[in-house]
Parts: sequence; C-alpha cells; structure tokens
Amino acid sequence: MTAHRIPLSELEQGIPFEQRHIGPDSEARAKMLAQVGYGSLDELTATAVPDVIKNADALELPGARTEAEVLAELRSLADRNQVLDSMIGLGYYGTFTPPVILRNVMESPAWYTAYTPYQPEISQGRLEALLNFQTMVADLTGLPTSGASLLDESTAAAEAMALSRRMGKNKKGLFLIDADTMPQTVAVIRTRAEPTGVEVVVADLSGGIPAELAEREINGVLLQYPGASGAVRDLKPVVERAHELGAVVTVAADLLALTLLTSPGELGADIAVGTTQRFGVPMGFGGPHAGYMAVREKFARSLPGRLVGVSVDADGNKAYRLALQTREQHIRREKATSNICTAQVLLAVMAGMYAVYHGPQGLKAIALRTHRYATILAAGLAAGGVEVVHEAYFDTLTVRVPGRAAEMLAAARQGGVNLHLVDADHLSLSCDETTTRAQLGAVWSAFGVDGDVAALDATAQDTLPDPLLRTDEYLAHPVFHQYRSETAMLRYLRRLADRDYALDRGMIPLGSCTMKLNATTEMEPVTWPEFGQLHPFAPAEQAQGYLTLIRELEEQLAEVTGYDKVSLQPNAGSQGELAGLLAVRGYHRANGDEQRTVCLIPSSAHGTNAASAVMAGMKVVVVKTAEDGEIDVEDLRAKIEQHRDQLSVLMITYPSTHGVFEEHVADICARVHEAGGQVYVDGANLNALVGLAKPGHFGGDVSHLNLHKTFCIPHGGGGPGVGPVGVRAHLAPYLPNHPLQPAAGPETGVGPVSAAPWGSAGILPISWAYVRLMGGEGLKRATQVAVLSANYVAKRLEPHYPVLYTGPGGLVAHECIIDLRPLTKATGVSVDDIAKRLIDYGFHAPTMSFPVAGTLMIEPTESEDLTELDRFCDAMIAIRAEIEQVGSGAWAADDNPLRNAPHTAAALGDAWEHAYSREEAVFPAGVSAADKYWPPVRRIDQAYGDRNLVCSCPPLDAYQE
Repeated sequence: MTAHRIPLSELEQGIPFEQRHIGPDSEARAKMLAQVGYGSLDELTATAVPDVIKNADALELPGARTEAEVLAELRSLADRNQVLDSMIGLGYYGTFTPPVILRNVMESPAWYTAYTPYQPEISQGRLEALLNFQTMVADLTGLPTSGASLLDESTAAAEAMALSRRMGKNKKGLFLIDADTMPQTVAVIRTRAEPTGVEVVVADLSGGIPAELAEREINGVLLQYPGASGAVRDLKPVVERAHELGAVVTVAADLLALTLLTSPGELGADIAVGTTQRFGVPMGFGGPHAGYMAVREKFARSLPGRLVGVSVDADGNKAYRLALQTREQHIRREKATSNICTAQVLLAVMAGMYAVYHGPQGLKAIALRTHRYATILAAGLAAGGVEVVHEAYFDTLTVRVPGRAAEMLAAARQGGVNLHLVDADHLSLSCDETTTRAQLGAVWSAFGVDGDVAALDATAQDTLPDPLLRTDEYLAHPVFHQYRSETAMLRYLRRLADRDYALDRGMIPLGSCTMKLNATTEMEPVTWPEFGQLHPFAPAEQAQGYLTLIRELEEQLAEVTGYDKVSLQPNAGSQGELAGLLAVRGYHRANGDEQRTVCLIPSSAHGTNAASAVMAGMKVVVVKTAEDGEIDVEDLRAKIEQHRDQLSVLMITYPSTHGVFEEHVADICARVHEAGGQVYVDGANLNALVGLAKPGHFGGDVSHLNLHKTFCIPHGGGGPGVGPVGVRAHLAPYLPNHPLQPAAGPETGVGPVSAAPWGSAGILPISWAYVRLMGGEGLKRATQVAVLSANYVAKRLEPHYPVLYTGPGGLVAHECIIDLRPLTKATGVSVDDIAKRLIDYGFHAPTMSFPVAGTLMIEPTESEDLTELDRFCDAMIAIRAEIEQVGSGAWAADDNPLRNAPHTAAALGDAWEHAYSREEAVFPAGVSAADKYWPPVRRIDQAYGDRNLVCSCPPLDAYQE
C-alpha cells in the first residue's frame, strides 16, 4: 500500500470528465505554454483578454459531476416525461427508426461528427446520402429539383414565401394562405412576413380563391396537402386559378401521403415544402427534423439552403459536391436568397436511408396501414354516433362533438392517448406508423363507443378519391431497391461512412466552427424514448422533465453570457440571429422609434449577419475593417453620426472574425448606446469567452449562441444546430413565442421563428449534460486551453507562414489566420492546393479564404491533444517545404503534389507520368501506410457541376466508363 491514503470521496470521483473533454493533459499544457512563452493558463489569458471585458467573478454554476451522476440526473428528468400514445398530429407523428439506421447513423460518430461538406473529396459518403434524400423528395413531390434539407416545415414554407416574392410576377402582391394550414406554419410565416412588408391573408380556399381576393394582386399561394384538419381535396382548380392570377403556388405536403396521392407537381404546384420527420426520425419534443423544399426547374438556381449536385473529378469519374454555392448567404450577404446556413443533414440522411431501407413498396405499405387505421377508427366513431367532418382523409380525422371536446380530450388522456383540441366542438386524431389496435380501442372507449377492429376492417372503405390516387412510378432508382436486407443496408452505410472524414478520424481545424468533442455520455440520452417520443404540443404536465431541463439550460446560458433571458427556440444560428434582430426591432417600435432601421455590420462579418438583417427589415450599412483586422473605429464613428437618428443596431462578432480580442470593444458598444442603438454580439466565437468574459456585461444587448459549436451539439455533417438567443432585460418582451405553447415565450413576443415551441428540443440534453459535466471551472479551463492551442499552432507555424492578425501581447484568440497570399503570388500554389494536399496528409482543411481571401483560418479547439496538434503542424510545415520545391522550379507549377492533390489509391496502380514519386504523392512526410486515409475521388471540377446541374441520383450507367 502507498504511504498516502487516498480519501474515498476522491476515489469515488474517478477521472474527472474535464480530462476526457480537454485533449492536452497538464504535462502537454506545460510544453505548449513554454512554446508560447507563458507560465500558466491564467497568465496567458490575462494577457490575451483585454482587462475591460474580463469577468470579475467565477461562473455561478453547479460543480462538475461525473458521467455516471449526469446520466442518473438525466434519467431522473426523462422519467418525469409522460410518453402517451400521440394522435395530436399537426406535422409530428410516431415513427419507427429502423435499428440499423439508429445504430449506424444517428448513434455513429462517423456521421454525426462531420462538418458541412465544403471539402467534397472527403465527403462523398454524406453527399451520396443527401443525393438519395433529394431524389426521394423530388420523386415523391413530382418536382425536378430538391434541396439537401431545410430547418423544418414551417420555416421551409416561409422560405417559399420569400422565393415566391423573388421569382413571381406580382412582386408586391399579398401572400395567400389556405385556412386549413398547420397553425405553426401560419405563425412562422407571419413572423417572417411582417418586417419585410409582405401582407399575409389567411382564407378558406376549399371553394376556390374568393372573388374579392382575386381582384387584388396575389404574389403567392400556400396550400396544405392533406389539410391540417385531415381533409384531402383536389387542389388543381385552386392551383390553376392562382396561376391565372400570376401567383406562385406552394403546396405543403406530407411525404407519406404522397406515396398514395397525386403529387404536388402533377397538381401544378411550383414549390413543395414539408417535413421528413415521419420517415424514421423521432419527434423529440419538436426536433430536430429535416424540412424539405422541391421546386420547378426555373426556381432551382434560387433555391434556399444547400443543394447537392453531380460533377466529375480530375480523372473524369462521377463525384458529388455542393452545387451553386455562389447563391448562398456566406457569399451574397445582404443580397442572399436566404440566411440559411446550418440545415439538418444528419436528419436528412436518416430520412433518406429510411426510404432506401423500405423502398417504394415498403413506404406505400406503411401509408396504406396508416390510412386503414384511420378509416377503421372513423367507422367505429361514426357507428357510435360521432360525426366525422370530412369524407376524404389520409391519416387525420376531425370529429364534431358539440360542447364536449374538452371532456373527450380528458377521457382520451385518461386512457393513455393524446388528441388535439381544435375548439370547444372539435377534436382531431392522427394515425401513424406506430398506431395499434389497442390505441383505437382506447379512443373508442374515451368517446363511449364500442368497436371491433377486425369486424370494421372487413367493411371500412378507403376514403381517398380515385381521381387523386397516384398512378406514376416513384423511387425507381436502384438505390431504393437493393438494400432491403439488414446485412446489405449495414454494409452500404459502412461503405458511405468510409468515404467521409469526421472527428472520429482526426482533427477538423475549421476556423469559426469549433469542431470539439461530442462526448458519448452527452449523446446517449438523445435516443431515450422519454426524450425522443414526446410530441411538441403535448400538455405541459406530461413534459415536466423537458421543461425543467429547458429552464435550467436557459439559466446556465444566461449565467455564461451575462444576459437576463434566453430563448432556445431558434433551431440554427441563422434563426438565432433573426430572432435577436427582431427583438431589437420590437424594442425600437415599442418606443416609437420605427425609423431606427439601420444595421451597421463590419465588412469582415459572416454573410448570415447581413442576410438576417435584411430579413428583419433593416438596411445594412457596412463598416470598414482596419489593416490590423479590427473594426475601423473612425469609420464606425462616422457611420454612427451619419445614421444617428436611424441607427438600430451594430452587429459585431467577438472575438472578431479575424481571431483576435479587440481591445476597444467596450468603447464601441458605449458609442452605439449613446446614439440610441443596440449592440448585437454574434456568439459564433463564444468558445474563446466562456468563463473569461460575458457579452452581456461588456456592452452586448443581444447575442445568439451556437450550441453546435461551444456547447457540444455535433455538427451532424451540416446540421442539426441550435442557435439560442440571449438578451438583456429590456429586450426580453420581444423574444420568440408560439401559438400552441404559451409557456414558450412572452405574450408580447415577435412570434415564432421555428415550427416547434422550443425548436430542436430533442438535442438540448447534450448541452445540458456538457455544462453539468464540466462545471464552471471546467468550462473556463476549456476556454483557456482553446486559446492556448490556437496560440501554440500559431507559434509553431509562424516561422513558415505569416500569422495575419494578432491582438494584445501578439496573441490570437481561439483561432489564427495564416496568410498564403505571398506564397501564391511567388509560386502559384493556391489556398485550394494546400487544402487538398492536407487530405493526402490525413487532415480536413481549415477554413479557406474567410474572412480574408487567400488565407486559412485554423481553430484547433480544446479537445485536440498535443500529438494531434503536432501532427497537423508537421503536415503544414512539410507542405511549406513542398511549396519551396514548386517555387524553386524542382517541381513544375502545373504538375506537382499540391496541384494534383488529393491523390487516391489509383495512384498506386496507374502508369505514373509525374515528376514526383508515387510515395511523395500518397505517403508524404509523416504518413504511414497502416494509418493512411484514402480519399475516394480526386479533385472535383466545381464549374462543371454548376454548368451541368444534376441534383438527383444519376442512373447507374452514368458511372460506367
């Protein structure tokens, strides 16, 4: 036995989770600190962080808990949720996630830890999966082009409204919504329409477009199919009349219903939107789920969000990539078609794989079973004297029970089933993939009706009108037919995962993206049924575990940021931006300052800032950036004075997008406040502030955060994300709210920005767990190590590449920018060449050419250990030596390992005609054959893919040489 006896209390704690999350241990940190010239983490951050913004006190958060303790706490919260059989419907339905997809996609770090596929050569598996999704949506909607997911059905409908306004004939006309549309969708559209001056009219269109509205200019029409009430009707007459009036027509369609019903494209729709939730994705108290949009060909180049297309690589092989990126917000800024950045890739992959696994026959069988249950349920109710309102329906019934709706609702709950209360006289009931005979019996019992499923099955008639039954073929591509066995599906998923690069392979040092650890303990509870199977409109008393978790996470985030109130509703950072700016707008208008519409934005800001400001009804005025990367204070002062009476808000990112702590940020905030404006601090770089400084204390009035960056929700290959918005008390009355859940926000709120009351609530346990596991001190240390790691990388690379910007003490914040422009000018080697060459070394590239063209922005995060940091630095230094070979003429400018990167395994077998060796190509310095990552394709021709736009699965013969 040792002389020193360890106390039991210490033994019980085991290794603190902080040591699992933070990569460099104490010995490694000492080496790194020596490299950057500091003796401790506190000494380093005391120099890097300006005194004027530093926290005076430690974070007031509970102490760190062990992984076992946190899982036990989450289990206790989960047990407080009551998961009844849900027949609420309204766009959220029970579904079975095939276990092979649950285990090998949703629970697999190969899928959930990847980043948006901006490096397509190492994202081929995910891109193929997204092409499956696009093909599925395009086929089922009957429209030629589908995007790679949107945030949810309601925001997709709002995007359709904006697309109608851009592309329609009557650009200043009203937007007409059928009264039988999902209420949350109507509310989100109103939120989005009002700031931009779009008039929204809701009317009953079951008998056509009313004459008084037909006399007005109509820009767009939105129809729900089937309706929110469950009604199925022929939309073609309304579509044709709308087109006669010059309107763009959007149909919000249920994809499962479309396996039986005539497609929106055949009905004449220009745009189809909806959700893919019921394709194997749990309800999760509201999300995350993949929304969709499909359009006619003339709208394809204005489609919001990501679009996957087919191109070719350097050898002429078919390859996938993100298409038409020049239309996206990060390039077009205030002229962007949308502010959508993060979407729902992981959930789109799941939904697409659900279709791959079931195929058209399987999907149709699920739809027929769902419809059969609805007809049997209706027959039993009707036989008992209950009036079923609609004759034609797919899965949802609306029943009339005069004056007794609340009574029936309560009786059904007593029997273990949740229904939807429409009004005092009506209820709606939705069947789905998980409906059972016992569930029908419980509903009949609640209504005082006797029913026999078997007997009624023999007599109940399908209610879908023959003219509306689908007759065309869909999902004919072989991918939807060849993976029906679990063995085949398992191997297909593995094959695709092997074509990707995610955090399970190595570091992804993307600047401003914070690709840190997504710990298994944080992830595990997401799949628990108590969190996954709760409907977002379930009664509050059934969601006490969720509501407690949400309240605690809101309080934790408020403490971290220094704000007074936080809303978790925004389901992406872009939506958090919009919500924050709408709060600012609401505040000014409440004070009678409607003229305050100018939004000042630095030229270095991310494009979503400008796009969101325009969506909030603001005028963007750009502020110059100084040579040192900081805001040009003199230009800012001039712009403030020029727009003093119209100034609404200044949007800044802190630390700046240039990766430095700006010393005059507090002074900047004070000047804006003195002029009557508000300050929006973009929280994209909060990973450099947690525990060190609070935006709400150094001058911010509002910020959005990125839980998928700072607080460990995985990026999912391009979503999901959560973008909470935090505000000072004076802006709190203008946070988002929701028409179906009053507890989700203030009565005076700006309306919902997401379909669900608390957005993507299903993944909030991840961030809650992270905060509980780390505690206040652990969160601060994670920030300090993130700053240390960035400065270590900067110091190691500085002799080989100039570090473009530094702050106090010559230090960077949590990321650094290396300037490649001199090298490019001298040798012709481009940023793209270096990014692709890093693949040969086994790395994902840093952020390219943002915020400065011709640079790389590197963010290592606190989770990468010293071995991985050194491996990356060694690779970059070796690449610098390769650039010298090009510069000296030893390698030709048009034929060298950088220009030809990445190299696939084909380099080992083909005839070799290059001046450099095969070994230099595929096994550069430090890369061993045993650990080699082989990219599946060579460099992809981006321009070819945009010129020859193909956004659905190509036939198999297209891959034949």
